Amino acid sequence: MRQVGQSGELSTVLRQSAGAFIGVAGISALANLLTLTGSFFMLEVYDRVIPSRSIPTLIGLCVLALVLYAAQSTLEALRARTLARIGAVLDAEIGPRVFSLSVQAPLRGAKPDQAGQPLRDLEQVRAFLAGSGPAALFDLPWLPVYVVVCFLFHPLIGVAAIGGAMLLTSLTLAAELATRSPARSATAHAGRRLALSEATRRNAETVAALGLESRLSRRWAAVNRDHAQAQQRASDIAGGLGAVSKACRMALQSGVLALGAYLVINNQASGGIIIAASILVARALAPAELAIANWRVFVAARQSWQRLAEALERHPPARVPLALPEAKLSLSVEGVHVVPPGASRATVHDVSFQLRAGQGMGVIGPSAAGKSSLVRALVRIWTPLHGRVRLDGADLGQWAPEHLGAQIGYLPQETELFAGTIAENISRFLPGAPAEAIVEAAQAAGAHDLILNLPQGYDTMLGESGAGLSAGQRQRIGLARALYGDPFLVVLDEPNANLDAEGENALTQAILRVRGRGGICVVVAHRPSALAAVDHVLMMHEGRVQAFGTKDEVLKRVLRPAPAPVLRESA
Repeated sequence: MRQVGQSGELSTVLRQSAGAFIGVAGISALANLLTLTGSFFMLEVYDRVIPSRSIPTLIGLCVLALVLYAAQSTLEALRARTLARIGAVLDAEIGPRVFSLSVQAPLRGAKPDQAGQPLRDLEQVRAFLAGSGPAALFDLPWLPVYVVVCFLFHPLIGVAAIGGAMLLTSLTLAAELATRSPARSATAHAGRRLALSEATRRNAETVAALGLESRLSRRWAAVNRDHAQAQQRASDIAGGLGAVSKACRMALQSGVLALGAYLVINNQASGGIIIAASILVARALAPAELAIANWRVFVAARQSWQRLAEALERHPPARVPLALPEAKLSLSVEGVHVVPPGASRATVHDVSFQLRAGQGMGVIGPSAAGKSSLVRALVRIWTPLHGRVRLDGADLGQWAPEHLGAQIGYLPQETELFAGTIAENISRFLPGAPAEAIVEAAQAAGAHDLILNLPQGYDTMLGESGAGLSAGQRQRIGLARALYGDPFLVVLDEPNANLDAEGENALTQAILRVRGRGGICVVVAHRPSALAAVDHVLMMHEGRVQAFGTKDEVLKRVLRPAPAPVLRESA
């Protein structure tokens, strides 16, 4: 496979399997030598057994041929198993990095059809390594050996083999040039098709309520048609060239039979040469034919390899910073500007404030004021273009992601839960999470009784995105997840959007508990009830701070009473 050197990570992983590749090359050498068994068996039968009419010689040759065939099949099976394991090693070693790329892709502004591309590329490469394509590539270098043996039979037979090899090589190059563009186009259309189907599935309720199924179905059909056409073009080209190569090989085999007969008639070769040369030429050209048949897969795997190499090179693994003490003093925001990934203009401009342990802040303002953009920067979902967000004086970038995540609780506007038990979701899928800590977080969020009323309580299995729960239940469990482990900084983005009066009271108590234990809580709110437990307020408008201070001061300034209506006396 070409372009291996483009990525240090991929090259390193493959170098770990260098011994296995050498073993595969050695196995291929033995297997290809054993492939000559059929040709020499036919040669011996025609030149020795038939003239001598010796049954013992025939039996001996049959037994020897069976042993060699068994050895060949064993070696080929071993080669296939080795290549499959090389693919598995590549997947195991580089898989976590590729998964991380896919997870972080949306945070960098990647489109939905591009976010999962690295994982699909890795699967394509792994499937190629486990398929028949690499075996054909390992067999190709042995084509000259077969041609040399053909020359040993007779120079004319060798010339015929060279002609056939050149023809199939030309077809291979034609396949490379002709399938490159359709294969790339098919991959792009496949990503768009998958993204549309995933988006439709995630929003099935909206699709059903608004009657969008037929319209989205037509959009999907159009994308699917483009994908099918691109794939069909690549398949037609590869299939057509494969059929041509097969016909050429069969014609060449028959031509070698005729050439052998001509040589026998002119007493330039023995009768066994006729069949032996025909089998040998066919076997010599089989790797080239197999390579052409697998060329579409090879091109797709090579393009996946290149995309994967470029993605890994663009986003090298983050260094692991020195472990810092747990934050317990302050949150500082210094001149933060935020530009959403993929956007060209900032949604947050020069925001600065500071909160101390035990304080709570409400973020208010009209829609599109930049409130959600700001809190995304506070929890390092988005990295500020300018400015710093600090915990206890340390920039968030100085914390290891997992260590930072343990000190942050975050509840987004749309609560997403994962397939698994409620207990696993609350504990953030921490292996061996203490049951006491899970129950404590649920109680702090006011979700304990809600969970106990479910069929299996904390062991209730949730579907993808928390299927089976109402929006309010998901939000309460999401709040419990945000509070798990008593994080220092708790950020809640419109946490009461789906809550009833009981849920809002539980939310207020949860915020007070965070402040009471010395944590900091930041709440984005549209409804005043969410501000009941905070002592500071930040008002934003068009991405800028309009006011910041204690709750009473800011609310007095921004919530002026409306003028009383003027009543006119009727005539």
